[in-house]
Amino acid sequence: MIEHMSLPVRDHAKAKAFYTAALGPLGYHIQYDLEDATGYMEGGHTSFWIVAKTPGDPTHVAFRTESAAAVNAFHEEGIEAGGTDNGAPGYRSDYSPDYYAAFIHDPEGNNIEAVWYDPSKASS
Repeated sequence: MIEHMSLPVRDHAKAKAFYTAALGPLGYHIQYDLEDATGYMEGGHTSFWIVAKTPGDPTHVAFRTESAAAVNAFHEEGIEAGGTDNGAPGYRSDYSPDYYAAFIHDPEGNNIEAVWYDPSKASS
């Protein structure tokens, strides 16, 4: 399952107005509103981002997994298949205490992530 993705946009303000209007009827609302990025939430987590970049810049896609072992295997297999390391498996406490993830760049330079939310570290 795709956990979240970031779409590069040339004009952040214009894209924000468009996506806020278009995604509203689908149940999305702005959860994070930063100077050059906007994160939209639906269903309890922020799953869609627009980020001020040049279209054609690498895209970010995160896949949700069911275990730390799956995150580890994603990282190992992805590198063996020609990807490059962009963040070894581990907890990303700056995101949230339960966020266990790994990142690789695919052969095209896109940032691909696998993430697992560790229930033993979930915030109460």
